[in-house]
Formats: sequence, structure tokens, C-alpha cells
Amino acid sequence: MSDSNKRRLRDAAVGPGTLISEGCKIEGLITGGGNFMINGQVDGECDIDGSVTLAKGGYWKGAIKANSVIVAGTIDGDIIAAGQVEISDTAKITGTVTGEAIAVAEGAVVQGVMKTTGRSDPHEFVEKRDFSDAAD
Repeated sequence: MSDSNKRRLRDAAVGPGTLISEGCKIEGLITGGGNFMINGQVDGECDIDGSVTLAKGGYWKGAIKANSVIVAGTIDGDIIAAGQVEISDTAKITGTVTGEAIAVAEGAVVQGVMKTTGRSDPHEFVEKRDFSDAAD
């Protein structure tokens, strides 16, 4: 099955990712490639050649720049994705969200501007994943 047939960003993720566990705090610039799962706290910015997933209990202060971004936690800063951005029902974002396509679940809170760089037709989705145990 090709990646284009995958329903969600996280479903298409392959290989081990980088995990920042609950209780961990990272400060500064994060760079690299691959998939990053944030359950803890980040105070800084990133430039990731891959995906960044901020789990339900995760907190990020600063800008996130990545190929794709999934948000279930809290972000105080901008999101700049070359591809897709998925915002779950538990997400709280204060800042500008930019991506080729942006999906926002009912219940999400976004205080700022959303800018799409790709297709213009909106698409709706219902969040079915449980981010309370996102490290699985």
C-alpha cells in the first residue's frame, strides 16, 4: 500500500521515532530528520525533516517547522508545515498555523491565523485516536 493511501499522517509513519517523554523538558533548537513524538515540554524551536507529533499532555513554546505536524497538546507559537497539519480535539494553539492542508477536529482551540498553501477545499474529519497513550 502506498503512503498516499494512508488515511492519517501518523498511520503513514514508519520506523522508530525520537521520543521526548512526559516529565522531560528540552530548551533550544531541535534539528534532525525522522519522526518526533513530544509528550513532555519544549521551550524553543525546531526545523525537522519529518513529522512532529505533540501528544495530549505535551507543551511547546516556540515555532515548529516540519514536513508534517500533528497536535493534540498545547502550542504557544507558530506552526509551519511543508505538508499537512492535523489538529485534534484536545489541541490548544496560540499562533499562526501554516500548511499545505490543515485538518481541525471539533473541540480544538486555535487562537490565531490558519493559512493553507495547497488545495483550497476544506475537508472534515472526526478524531478517533486516543492521544492519552500516544507513545504506543
